[in-house]
Amino acid sequence: MRLALGIAYRGQAYSGWQRQSVDPTVQGRLESALSQFAATPVETVCAGRTDTGVHGLNQVVHVDAPVQRELNSWVRGTNRYLPDDISVQWCQAVGDDFHARYSALGRRYTYVLLESPVRPAIESGLAGWVFTPLDGDRMREAAALLIGEHDFSAFRSSECQAKSPVRTLNAIAIHRCGAYWRFDFDGNAFLHHMIRNIMGCLLAVGNGRREVVWLAEVLASRQRVHAAPTFSPAGLFFAGPYYDAAWGLPIHTAAMDWLPH
Repeated sequence: MRLALGIAYRGQAYSGWQRQSVDPTVQGRLESALSQFAATPVETVCAGRTDTGVHGLNQVVHVDAPVQRELNSWVRGTNRYLPDDISVQWCQAVGDDFHARYSALGRRYTYVLLESPVRPAIESGLAGWVFTPLDGDRMREAAALLIGEHDFSAFRSSECQAKSPVRTLNAIAIHRCGAYWRFDFDGNAFLHHMIRNIMGCLLAVGNGRREVVWLAEVLASRQRVHAAPTFSPAGLFFAGPYYDAAWGLPIHTAAMDWLPH
């Protein structure tokens, strides 16, 4: 039986999602827990890899279950073997033609940012930080220049392994929640460091160091050197992929209600 599972995690303690031979990763911890619960090796395929320090609210993976268990048992049984900062949120049976990555219609990310004269403490690692005032209208105007299908090479890490730099951004929503800013990104897929590089540029516009039109110039240049430095991973959350409604997979987890609204 093929299963789809939703995973939530805090990324501070891990070297990203993808399994590695030495450093701890979210995938490594998850597969170890699944294998302990099933008493046989279990491998996962994810909807989208995340970097070191990036968090997951509803990362979706699929597994070909080697044993039969109740769906809820996969949730509670696997969580028994997971550390406190990783948790299976749900489990659902899917057809063999479901693929966590290739069946996804799009992906969503949220960036949480603190605007304050002093650095964060309670939310350290869970929110980015700026100490200069930001102009929301300027950032929204700049963000609108990125909507649609574009070559996003200017916002792509030199380590990116994607075959094409062309991506489609469906929406970027920006709003303030007290001392916090929330940036929501929706796209068909994202390049390595793409959102963190866009964040750096939006903040340069928001604090007045750059004009709005500069972002269009950066995009058109297709050169990473023209964009702002890569911003911190601390406030970046992978809100998860979304699929055709026919699959009936959850797109919401409890942790999403914890973020600033």
